[in-house]
Amino acid sequence: MKERNPWHTPLTIIIAVIGVIAIVALVTIAVLQNKPLIPKYKYGIVLDAGSSHTAMYIYEWPAEKDNNTGRVEQTHCCKVSGSGISDYASDPKLAGESLKACMRDAERFVPSERHEETPLYLGATAGMRLLNIKDSAASDRVFQAVSESLQKSPFSFQGARILSGQEEGAFGWVTVNYLDDRLEQGLETTGALDLGGASTQISFISDSFDGSESPSNYVAFRLYGNDYNLYTHSFLCYGKDQALRMALAHQTQSGPGSIVDPCFNNGYSAVKNYSVLYESPCVSGRKPSSAPQTFTHTGKGNFYECQEVVKSIFNFTECKYSQCSFNGIFQPTLQGTYGAFSAYYFVMKFLNLTDTSVPLQSVKEALARLCATPFDTLKKQHPEVKLKFLNEYCFSGTYIFTLLTEGYNFTSRTFSDIKFIKKIKGSDAGWTLGYMLNLTNMIPAEAPDTPLLPHAGYVSVITVIALVLFVLFILSLRPLWPRCSQKPQIV
Repeated sequence: MKERNPWHTPLTIIIAVIGVIAIVALVTIAVLQNKPLIPKYKYGIVLDAGSSHTAMYIYEWPAEKDNNTGRVEQTHCCKVSGSGISDYASDPKLAGESLKACMRDAERFVPSERHEETPLYLGATAGMRLLNIKDSAASDRVFQAVSESLQKSPFSFQGARILSGQEEGAFGWVTVNYLDDRLEQGLETTGALDLGGASTQISFISDSFDGSESPSNYVAFRLYGNDYNLYTHSFLCYGKDQALRMALAHQTQSGPGSIVDPCFNNGYSAVKNYSVLYESPCVSGRKPSSAPQTFTHTGKGNFYECQEVVKSIFNFTECKYSQCSFNGIFQPTLQGTYGAFSAYYFVMKFLNLTDTSVPLQSVKEALARLCATPFDTLKKQHPEVKLKFLNEYCFSGTYIFTLLTEGYNFTSRTFSDIKFIKKIKGSDAGWTLGYMLNLTNMIPAEAPDTPLLPHAGYVSVITVIALVLFVLFILSLRPLWPRCSQKPQIV
């Protein structure tokens, strides 16, 4: 006599095997379908043609992201040798040739299969703005030369043009906040302070500013579903190099043969040409008529006297608005924290004041010590620094201090809200990334849709559901389970 085991029937075995295979297939397909792919990247190249030099930046982002919403990161930077393209006005072909070494660099850093589809932009800032004011035909010839050079590259050249001051300020603000993940997450934004050789920009969000009082300083953005009312202004001629020209022009109005300058260290001495000093549109209208060909420029090294010289290049009295920064330009009340980059960073780095938020008094004391240091001592202390920069640190530091406090109205309470930065998460702070993000529509106006669950969570849920289905399947076969009874079934 045998006890019948329903599990041994062929139909039950077949159903069980099919059920197990189906569940394994379900989980396997879910894992394979949603597993992270080996990333492929797209690229963009931006040339920043500044007043003192040109730099090339290469950016990359995941190619698989829908609507190009992958995070953009800087992968390479190449500084073009020589000066800015505006300095090649007398020989424009050299402006185009100067870019070739960095473009060869780009060919190595961007995979060859991506060359043709990689957009290439050149944006020129205040140096070319000044050249365009001085000689628009020369400006056009420089742009023609650089465009012809870049069109020969294997990349998709999208043109070269002059950025407006407002664009330069706004795109710098976008860069700083994009890299810090403040835009996508809807966090409180950071203001942007940019200081170049020929202009300076200030950009920040102000709750009290809607553009009605000064429309030219207003930029409205809608990014990731959030609205931003941005105040931004660019001061042409107030970059550190042009500001120095204006300070020297103030001291040479009478056409002297020599000046003793408190903004240069004691022991510094150089012979300078009046025509070269006054060739810039920022000072050309002030050239003294009876000046000699040259003047001797010597240093005195006094921070407090230097600050008075620096103040002379600002107009703090004129203001037709409710409040102003300087030169009659409207500025709302400062709000939030700020990232200060470009020349701000390099000067403050020299002063060892970039690690944390810096108290205003510490900056003042450091500048007083720097300016009072004899020039020969300064050269011995910093043999690695080029003399061109070492000469000017007393002036540049004093100018930054005065611009931020007297110009933009930072106080001892708000100065520590400024952080002096060069990079954010590996990418340079500046306008170039924001410019490319705008031209390639990489930042959507509305927040992009996101999956309900991340990949790991999705796979876990599918696995749990599959196991539950398997258990239910086993339970559905309960009528076929062997029944316990006191009497065995007789076959």
